Amino acid sequence: MAPPPPPADLATPVDIPAGDRAIAGRLWTAPGAHTIYALGHGAGAGMHHPFMIAIAAALAARGVTTLRWEMPAMTAGKRLADRPAVVRPLARAACLHAAALAPGLRLIAGGKSMGGRMTSEAHAAAPIPGLAGLAFLGFPLHPAGAPASTRGAHLAGIDLPMLFVSGTRDALAEPALLDALLAALGPRATRCPIHDGDHGLEVPRRPAPDRPRTADPIATAAEAIAAWAVTLPAPAIP
Repeated sequence: MAPPPPPADLATPVDIPAGDRAIAGRLWTAPGAHTIYALGHGAGAGMHHPFMIAIAAALAARGVTTLRWEMPAMTAGKRLADRPAVVRPLARAACLHAAALAPGLRLIAGGKSMGGRMTSEAHAAAPIPGLAGLAFLGFPLHPAGAPASTRGAHLAGIDLPMLFVSGTRDALAEPALLDALLAALGPRATRCPIHDGDHGLEVPRRPAPDRPRTADPIATAAEAIAAWAVTLPAPAIP
């Protein structure tokens, strides 16, 4: 049985000012939105990947507007993402533009893998104005096959709520190391496990008899993000 096709991308193209350039973005406005999410993609695929479209659609159905933003290398059709030093200021610019587009909504940011990590590193270097929380869709704690915790060290200096949506089979976040990181972050960290999910939050088509499996990872992730977001402070209404 083939997987269902991704939903149609109902987002509107936008240009995101980023210093002396503009980067590509797509704004999906949710009816009755309570939150806007500056949503970065991973290192291996851009903002048009089926996962990015599907999570944006699922979030829109739950009151979360998304501003997807794209690394220039992906927009140019390159296979490798831009260097972190290039991406961090772009993540900041996307957050600032999201806040400007929806000044009455609470602002959260993060995204898939590298996009989420670059956003958190940008905020750790200099707090992003108005940011209420960080939501990670598969935090890349270490390269596959090289367990370590150094990529998460900067999170200790972030005084914001953080949501970690993470597959229990994530090869880039060894369970014991991720557990230790979240324990160290204490009440700032909330976890949403995708049971039997990998780094892309995908689960096997056929469940294994000896372990639980999240039936719908996209819906589970979107529900967790929306429910967590409404617990965060909303901007004051002038």
